[in-house]
Amino acid sequence: MMSKLKLGMVGGGQGAFIGGVHRIASRIDGRYELVAGALSSDPERATQSGLELGLSLDRIYSDFHDMAQKEAQRADGIDAVAIVTPNHMHYPVAKAFLEAGIHVICDKPLTSNLEHAIELQEIASRCDCLFVLTHNYTAYPLVRQAKQIVAQGDIGDIRLIQVEYPQDWLTTDSEHDGNKQAEWRTDPARSGPAGCLGDIGTHAYNLACFVSGLKLEQVSAELSTFVEGRQLDDNVHAMLRFENSVKGMLWSSQVAPGNENGLKIRIYGQTGGLEWSQEYPNQLQFSPFGKPTQTLTRAGNGYPDSLAHLVRTPGGHPEGYLEGFANLYYEAADCIIQVNDGASCREVMNVSQLPKIADGVDGMKFITAVIASSDANGQWISIEDI
Repeated sequence: MMSKLKLGMVGGGQGAFIGGVHRIASRIDGRYELVAGALSSDPERATQSGLELGLSLDRIYSDFHDMAQKEAQRADGIDAVAIVTPNHMHYPVAKAFLEAGIHVICDKPLTSNLEHAIELQEIASRCDCLFVLTHNYTAYPLVRQAKQIVAQGDIGDIRLIQVEYPQDWLTTDSEHDGNKQAEWRTDPARSGPAGCLGDIGTHAYNLACFVSGLKLEQVSAELSTFVEGRQLDDNVHAMLRFENSVKGMLWSSQVAPGNENGLKIRIYGQTGGLEWSQEYPNQLQFSPFGKPTQTLTRAGNGYPDSLAHLVRTPGGHPEGYLEGFANLYYEAADCIIQVNDGASCREVMNVSQLPKIADGVDGMKFITAVIASSDANGQWISIEDI
């Protein structure tokens, strides 16, 4: 039996949300064991959080620099680290572990500014370590099938891309009502210059690029902050111009009552269209022009054998959010094992569909371009000029 990969974690201590998601996802297929963590910068909280998770006292850290150096020196040191901190800490933590020669699995967005994103890309390339960015929606089985349908030309040349991601949880001033998740996501010092744009707008943008296989060329956008006193945007409207003259629109909002997690994408080509909704993840609508719409299902008839590793239960048994993260961890494990067996990090990542550090840099360019366009009253901004 193959031994489990040893996983470390930075962030994700008591009361955190996304850290728990990553831990569950890493365990689903039994390929990782969490053995070390700097779960908080507060020593007492770090210790309590680590003990609750069953970590040995000597592998509980309150300083991620200390963790990176000590784990790199151990014969049984971690194979990879999961970074689940607020955005402003992604860069220094990832830098420390990359320079220690440890593979990185990092939550999105890549960093809190473009400069750090580009620097991190250079560091990762120089250190020859794997870097996986957890845009989890790209690992949903039917998202992968949608990408395959587009690549096969089954909807013809793409004309239009519509993507939206509305939520309602920041409709009120919840950052001042004790909501810890709202506090850091609306704080420029921890979130960076983008609020809703960085938190969920980047997911929508990444999904549009992933499924279509297209690169964005220009954007015209308007950022809005509807809640009085809020420091960052809570609503995004953007017009998109992709390569090959493809047109697109993106809307993301966290002040849209009645929407819990409404990520949805529609892609229309010359001969057909596709529609997928995250809240109904086990169905994909495929509409060949002039013919009845087909409902494709996860693991159902016509589901590709090449994507079988992304499903764990028979068709009709719902899978979703946690399994999407688990698929990223599963594929990352394959990559780590290949590298441990002597394969090149660059070669391994090039053939993988995992979100890469280049996708993170692209996401930061998108954020930067949207902010620049909004500041210029919707002026079209070229991504190449960013």
